[in-house]
Amino acid sequence: MRTEVARCPSGLVLLTDRRLAREALVDVVAGAVGGGVRWVVLREKDLPRAERLALAVELRAILAEVGGALIVAGPDPLDGDAVHLPAAGPYPPPPVELVGRSCHDVAELARLTTEHYATLSPVHPTRTKPGYGPALGPDGLRELIAASPMPVLALGGIETPDQVRACVDAGAAGVAVLGAIMRAPDPRAAATTLGRAFHRTDEGKQ
Repeated sequence: MRTEVARCPSGLVLLTDRRLAREALVDVVAGAVGGGVRWVVLREKDLPRAERLALAVELRAILAEVGGALIVAGPDPLDGDAVHLPAAGPYPPPPVELVGRSCHDVAELARLTTEHYATLSPVHPTRTKPGYGPALGPDGLRELIAASPMPVLALGGIETPDQVRACVDAGAAGVAVLGAIMRAPDPRAAATTLGRAFHRTDEGKQ
């Protein structure tokens, strides 16, 4: 059963990494969804397609129960409707219902065409990709969001409520996290805390 996919991810968005997860990946995602996450990006690109497809089916079932949606990293949607592509390609994007693209600077934002949203990273230094950067910081994020032709998710090293609030203040439509939930002793509690910071800040801007 497919979930109707909204136009753009927003709020707290979870990226997966089974190597960092303290529990089975499906259990971590279920906990995060219980804590309010409604968008999950399935990475795990090293898995054989059959295993990755089976994982996608499990995660879609969890998200479908709350009206959430699964985005698959890479051009293959794994029988779903949403993909997230790297900055390097492919161009043009595949004709699926929802397409996101990783971006890091103005030049990459300028290459966007029919994508529906972009991620901008790294906002902060990240333990997941040490040495990746330089970090944009809130001010750099704000400048790139102003230059983006479409909604932006802030990504990279975002682990605290204060960091989430700064991203919302910079204009991010959503905040994508990985380690903050994958490494958390309680994924549900971590998602609740970060999601609450996002929504309270977003409501305060309206």
